[in-house]
Amino acid sequence: MVELLQTFSPQLQALLATLFTWGVTALGAATVFLTGQVSRRTLDTMLGFAGGVMIAASFWSLLAPAIEMGEGGVLPAWFPAVTGFILGGVFLRALDYVLPHQHPESDQPEGIKTEWQKSLLLVLAITLHNIPEGLAVGVAFGAVAHGLSSATLAGAVALALGIGLQNFPEGIAVAVPLRRAGMSRLKSFWYGQLSAIVEPIAGVIGAAAVLYARPILPYALSFAAGAMIFVVVEEVIPEAQGNGNTDRGTLGAMLGFAVMMFLDVALG
Repeated sequence: MVELLQTFSPQLQALLATLFTWGVTALGAATVFLTGQVSRRTLDTMLGFAGGVMIAASFWSLLAPAIEMGEGGVLPAWFPAVTGFILGGVFLRALDYVLPHQHPESDQPEGIKTEWQKSLLLVLAITLHNIPEGLAVGVAFGAVAHGLSSATLAGAVALALGIGLQNFPEGIAVAVPLRRAGMSRLKSFWYGQLSAIVEPIAGVIGAAAVLYARPILPYALSFAAGAMIFVVVEEVIPEAQGNGNTDRGTLGAMLGFAVMMFLDVALG
């Protein structure tokens, strides 16, 4: 697979990778065709897993290369990584504040007040999660084109695999509550997979941005990391631990971190 990807442009690589992560989200949403119920304990474990993957990916695939790329420059090596990381969190906070959305287990909408239906607000909530994930994959593939030792095609593929794994519970987290609320299986699936449609868009934009602007690469990598960590701390971990399943959510996070670390180190 890696050999085949080498023949494609970074933008096409990013597009194919994020279409894969989108597809895994759809696979998770498709569970509503088998059952309309997923136990809260199982979902919390899976959400913890997703959080662990995102934390590991933020460091191994994004922050560590950003720090390495900053060495030997005019500015201190930590500056691009710290600056991009903070900007990524600020960007997601701004979206969180402005974009109307509602989390699956909450009755309180967030963002600007609107009369939009709850189904759309649920999709937008998960879409917030998926923007930094798609961006991270795109930036990783774009970085490979610069021939840096810290950015490899196998490492970018490992990141896409990890993001894909953690997208499965996100598809469930949208589709199952909608099914439980009485929506048809087809509509529940449709909205579940729709939440990840932003990933290919963000992926191609990320790859193109760093491909044509080499100096922003360490900032872009750490920006994606900051955005993902914001999502984990703000949404994923609290949701996984807020229903009395603290141990399961924590074990899921540990497993997710270990799996992503293995993928990045073994393949990258």
